Amino acid sequence: MRAVQAVAPGGPDVLELVDLPDPEPGPRQLLVRVAAAGVNFIDTYKRAGIYPMPFPHVVGAEGTGTVVGRGADAHGFAVGDRVAWADGAPGSYAELVLLDVDRALAVPAGVSDEVAAALPLQGLTAHYLVSSTFPVTAGQDVLVHAGAGGVGLLLTQLAVARGARVITTVSTRAKEELSRAAGASDVVRYAELADITRELPEIVRGLTGGAGVHTVFDGVGRTTFDASLASLRRRGGLALFGAASGPVPPVDPQRLNAAGSVYLTRPTLGHYIVTRDELAERAAELFSAVVSGTLGVRVGATFALADAAAAHRALEGRATTGKVLLVP
Repeated sequence: MRAVQAVAPGGPDVLELVDLPDPEPGPRQLLVRVAAAGVNFIDTYKRAGIYPMPFPHVVGAEGTGTVVGRGADAHGFAVGDRVAWADGAPGSYAELVLLDVDRALAVPAGVSDEVAAALPLQGLTAHYLVSSTFPVTAGQDVLVHAGAGGVGLLLTQLAVARGARVITTVSTRAKEELSRAAGASDVVRYAELADITRELPEIVRGLTGGAGVHTVFDGVGRTTFDASLASLRRRGGLALFGAASGPVPPVDPQRLNAAGSVYLTRPTLGHYIVTRDELAERAAELFSAVVSGTLGVRVGATFALADAAAAHRALEGRATTGKVLLVP
């Protein structure tokens, strides 16, 4: 099979298309022919060596495809079934992948391969943030950074469906249009701000009668963190779920006191889909919303396996909207 390996820690140029032996499913594993693989920031962190990884390694952990083989005790799925995954299948930038049967998600009829590959990681992330980390309720004001990104578009739709008013940040007018189409009431183009740390909280408080927002969902990190904290209302919550602009330096807990007894958490998806039941429940809600037409999934760009480095450059350069996919 063909696969994309990171041959050493580094930038996108360390990604190489290689030929590897076809994998054989072990106990409780499915052998899946990959239809599309999701490209995510965590892939770039692993490629760069920010997260400890063996090198070389096949990149990727999300995708969709068709079951073509099963190991012993891999019950619940048959050859020919369409499945998707957000974890449980390391090395998803490949033509074939081994998937832990307990992490396999059944793809409903009517959901395309592209949508099935685009939804799991970002959709499950958006779902746990609005339903479990800081549950969004009707009448709340919410700030979502990178509102035209894959998670941002899904977060906005899910929060609006719960009755919240959503304010987003984006970089361009085109991205503003996408964010508004997803349901954002107000959109701030941060590229036009001279000082985001000072100006964004002023704008947010101006939009909320001086109070600030109940919750900030921040997947950007270093460049937005201070503005996020200053945009919260008293006893509000900041969910720092990513670091697209780099990690946030250590924080003095007294800043949370000074900001109004606010809450700060650094959640990760793995802790919200630990059990099979929780994973399946979240995924079922998301796929149901897609099938019913109440949740839209935007695929912003697709690349061939051989162009994985270009996909990483586009993602890290914030040149994308929605989801980026690799299609073998």
